Amino acid sequence: MTIGVEPTEAQAAIKDAIEKICARYDDHYWLRTDESGKFPEEFVADIASGGWLGVAMPESVGGAGLGLTEAALMMQTVAQSGAGFSGASAIHLNIFGLMPIVKFGTKEQQARFLPPAIDGTDKACFAVTEPNSGLDTASLETRAERTGGGYRIRGRKIWTTNAQRANKILLIARTTPKEQVRRPTEGLSLFYADFDRSKIEAQPIPKMGRKAVECNTLFIEDLDVTDAELIGEEGAGFKILLSGLNPERVLFAAEAIGLGRAALRRAAQYAKDRVVFGRPIGQNQGIQHPLAKAWAELEAADLLTFKAAALYDAGRECGAEANAAKYLGAEAGFRACESSVLAHGGMGYAKEYFVERYFREAMIARIAPVSREMILNFIAERVLGLPKSY
Repeated sequence: MTIGVEPTEAQAAIKDAIEKICARYDDHYWLRTDESGKFPEEFVADIASGGWLGVAMPESVGGAGLGLTEAALMMQTVAQSGAGFSGASAIHLNIFGLMPIVKFGTKEQQARFLPPAIDGTDKACFAVTEPNSGLDTASLETRAERTGGGYRIRGRKIWTTNAQRANKILLIARTTPKEQVRRPTEGLSLFYADFDRSKIEAQPIPKMGRKAVECNTLFIEDLDVTDAELIGEEGAGFKILLSGLNPERVLFAAEAIGLGRAALRRAAQYAKDRVVFGRPIGQNQGIQHPLAKAWAELEAADLLTFKAAALYDAGRECGAEANAAKYLGAEAGFRACESSVLAHGGMGYAKEYFVERYFREAMIARIAPVSREMILNFIAERVLGLPKSY
């Protein structure tokens, strides 16, 4: 899919296949997961059994060998089905999160780590953010100290998704003290290790939405990892992380747009069906205009999202487009969800109409994986050439 054109026949087939899987899981299913906090195991198993967790993984390890464009289309379709971020976040990490192993891992690491992730046997979580560093990854405090045959890791992580069920963890830690490196981004290393629950305590964080896919605070105490679990070179962890930032932003944009479209679909249907003062409320411009504006914003964000994906797949620079897509996708998705709740009136606040869940989940893409303000900082500095503000 490139800007301004329809999906290819192969991409349309991907969308159709994902839609068929998602059709088995209606809004009532996702409402139950949201209320109970039960992870959508059945949904993830269906996605895995179809081989879709490996959509962007190399064929040499059992993946489909496709690009970010196809991955984004797939994730957007999941969210747009009504699964929202409850469904998308349940499989998000598997889709592109392990790309550091693809790009920087050894052949042995790829053969050992990727096939179990693709078939769903291994369930991974990604531990980067820390309580005292936030977006300032260079200032993280988790340490990995050299031992005889590897490293011993101690520290804390926060907002780690899926840690309650993970058996693998991708984490970044400082291997060289900050005061001993030329730049603070140096001396950080990336590891993919077993999630040893005797060494890692995961405490769920009560949160506003997406209860079925939990986030956690991790307390890591003397986690031993081997040299074989170091991804890439020691000290190159920050550079490795940077290589995955643009794809993640594109995926978040696609998912937020999908969620917004799900909300808009429900709002339009409600506006046709709901009759007040002898006429459907959708006949009133006060209802029509916010929904029409939401459609326009979603479509515009979608074009930039798939432009960014196409640039990435072509091996071209896409930092500005990926960041702007994430910004616009998140904002458009949120406004579509807000407009949907308001179009429903009082019933928009009721769980039985589902849109209140969409609205709560729409906040995720506005906050993660990077704030709106940091994206605007990036564009101001890197695109417009303005002086750095922080």
